[in-house]
Amino acid sequence: MTQTPGRLSGKKALVTGASRGIGRAIALRLAAEGAVVALGVRKAEDGDPLVAEIAAAGGTAVAVLLDVTDAASVATGVERAARPERRLDIVVNNAGLAGQTPLDGDERSDLAFERIFDVNVTGTWRVLRAALPFLVEGGRVVNISSVSGRFGVPGQSGYCGAKHAVIGVTRALALELAPKKITVNAVCPGWVDTEMGRYGIRGYGKAMGLTEAEAFAAAGKMAPLGQVLVPEEVAGLVAWLVSDDARNVTGQSIVIDGGQVMP
Repeated sequence: MTQTPGRLSGKKALVTGASRGIGRAIALRLAAEGAVVALGVRKAEDGDPLVAEIAAAGGTAVAVLLDVTDAASVATGVERAARPERRLDIVVNNAGLAGQTPLDGDERSDLAFERIFDVNVTGTWRVLRAALPFLVEGGRVVNISSVSGRFGVPGQSGYCGAKHAVIGVTRALALELAPKKITVNAVCPGWVDTEMGRYGIRGYGKAMGLTEAEAFAAAGKMAPLGQVLVPEEVAGLVAWLVSDDARNVTGQSIVIDGGQVMP
């Protein structure tokens, strides 16, 4: 989607998991369209380079320490993100975690299952609980789910279950927050060329006996349009959802994957 400078002028946004991948692209896009962006990061050094990059491009951003698995960190980070007006117009829950959780695995499956749910589902809940007092009427919430929230993958019941749950949370909160004209939507990317995406593609390639290059090409061909996405494409969809153009779009789980999943 074409970037629209100034479309988000005057808006204050919080993006979790903002230091790399999709979160980084979202932060850059929202700032480019005029929003003041709070970058939720776990370590200050993760956010400082992106703050500087946004400033160099003429935007405004601040890094806030925010670990979605720690309620105290979330409360402090969200409050700092809302400063100085104690206001948030946009919340993007992007922080996520994937991993293998085979049912016949050892204790690592149990630990991974719990961790994946804690980051993807409970983390989203924690952030929105903390953000609610600051979220303005007519605000926007976007939760990053996945195409794995629309189908199953063997050995990934933790990740698939968590991303399905994100969609359920999104639908329930869209109804709950509708009286305040706050929209809540989920975005479900397919394969994206990020660190997490490459990890998944390498795992797929290993299982299929493919090199990483072969696996990358095969991943793209899973969709009719035949390409692995880049993070900026997901960011463009998010930017539209948080704009006034999408004021009557809520409770949706929007797939962006080149046509692999068709509802």
